[in-house]
Amino acid sequence: MKLSNRIQNMLFSPIRKLNPYAAEAKKQGVYIYQLNIGQPDVETPKLFFDAVKSFDQKVLSYSDSQGINPLIQSFIEYYKTIDLEFSEDELLVTNGGSEALLFALSACLDQGDSILTSNPFYSNYRNIADIVGNQIVTFPTKAEDGFRIPSFSTLESSLKPNTKALLLSSPGNPTGVVYTEEEVDMLCDLCIKHDLYYITDEVYREFIYETGKNHSPTYREDMKDRTVLIDSISKRYSACGARVGVIASKNKDLVGNTLKMSQARLSSPTLEQVGAAALIKTPKEYLDAVRIEYRRRRDILHAGLNSIPGVVCEKPAGAFYIVAKLPVKNSEDFCKWLLTDFRMDNKTVMMAPANGFYSDPSSEGLNEVRFSYCLNCEALEDSIKILKLALENYSQK
Repeated sequence: MKLSNRIQNMLFSPIRKLNPYAAEAKKQGVYIYQLNIGQPDVETPKLFFDAVKSFDQKVLSYSDSQGINPLIQSFIEYYKTIDLEFSEDELLVTNGGSEALLFALSACLDQGDSILTSNPFYSNYRNIADIVGNQIVTFPTKAEDGFRIPSFSTLESSLKPNTKALLLSSPGNPTGVVYTEEEVDMLCDLCIKHDLYYITDEVYREFIYETGKNHSPTYREDMKDRTVLIDSISKRYSACGARVGVIASKNKDLVGNTLKMSQARLSSPTLEQVGAAALIKTPKEYLDAVRIEYRRRRDILHAGLNSIPGVVCEKPAGAFYIVAKLPVKNSEDFCKWLLTDFRMDNKTVMMAPANGFYSDPSSEGLNEVRFSYCLNCEALEDSIKILKLALENYSQK
């Protein structure tokens, strides 16, 4: 039987595509420092687990398709802490930020429409766009200048006649870029001039290391009807496995119609929503401590990478990723070799080849990798030693 063109044309995740090689190395007893995936290792607040344990209903039933009210209220309360006002009919609880994005594209674009984003971009944007029948078009950014937004004219020249939305993450995945107020204003002006939705992915909002300020189109009054916010508890509270996200917009018509999709998939998991609703009581000190810890890790990894001859990377301002150029021709081959052939004290490192984050993986980002600094400081320091020795051996090979 023939599979659909849609599923055959989708790409495997660049973050997980090397998992079979890692699994085989682990069978051989090799310890792998996993720098490929943004899985936080900090503890999830105990509030989440306590709330789940105290759940005392005798039947685990469907929840409301929009989400349980305590969770919706907790999101409303959270947004007030960052000077955003949302009402109940402007929020939908989703199965993680990924479903929120799926819903947003389905609500804002028709099949065949295109979405403008940066190059490189979070790889799942492409796959979710493929699912709903949209295309990704990109504007160029450069590693050498920290993946900043280019000129307004460059943005305009990247638009296609069928481009209906702008989709960007800030703080960014995979680059860690944090857009300035001037950059966000330019992006908003582009959306207004060309009648685009602005889908803003802000799941890393808490992880900004210098300014601490996240500039968002949600604050602009003239962007209210065209801004769609994608958010999640995954990174903020180190609760990736809960799969609780939210789509938020002042465009009530958009949210109201998107509820149809929420109803089509019935509901989000009840227990996870119960746990997530309790997280609003997390002390501010928790987030402050986590931010300080990730900043320390970023500085260790950035300094370590820059100490290796031939490695080029700018210090990212947010999230917990670094994209670096390595002194190799093909980073995917190098990453495979690390898992299949290279060991230092029976340890190695796993990274995500960065070409999978580009619009043309066959020609772009071929000598780049994405690092996630979700490991503790000692592990990162050891990873740098392994990487440095590996590059020396690989160049000789």
